[in-house]
Amino acid sequence: MAKSYYEAVYDIVTMIPYGRVTTYGIIADYLTLGSARMVGYALQQHHAGYGYIPAHRVVNASGVLTGKNRFPHPTYMADELRSEGVEVVDDKVVDFQAKLWRPEG
Repeated sequence: MAKSYYEAVYDIVTMIPYGRVTTYGIIADYLTLGSARMVGYALQQHHAGYGYIPAHRVVNASGVLTGKNRFPHPTYMADELRSEGVEVVDDKVVDFQAKLWRPEG
């Protein structure tokens, strides 16, 4: 059975290394289907049955934590990134380009 677009997004997100971030657009480009917005929708719809998805590692193209309000509390995303050694100031990843991860392929 072929994977759904959402499942493909979740698979990519689970590949993001600890202490790194990627963007909605990079994921969409890698999948060559959909848009950054569709990746955001997929992450909004994530359900616990799929397993752990480190969605806190997905930020916008400028390194801003635009998805922060989709987590249990507004500081969750920043707290999780900081626990992985990613510096976040004013809801933005510091040294964003150095922390940016792109899937191989």
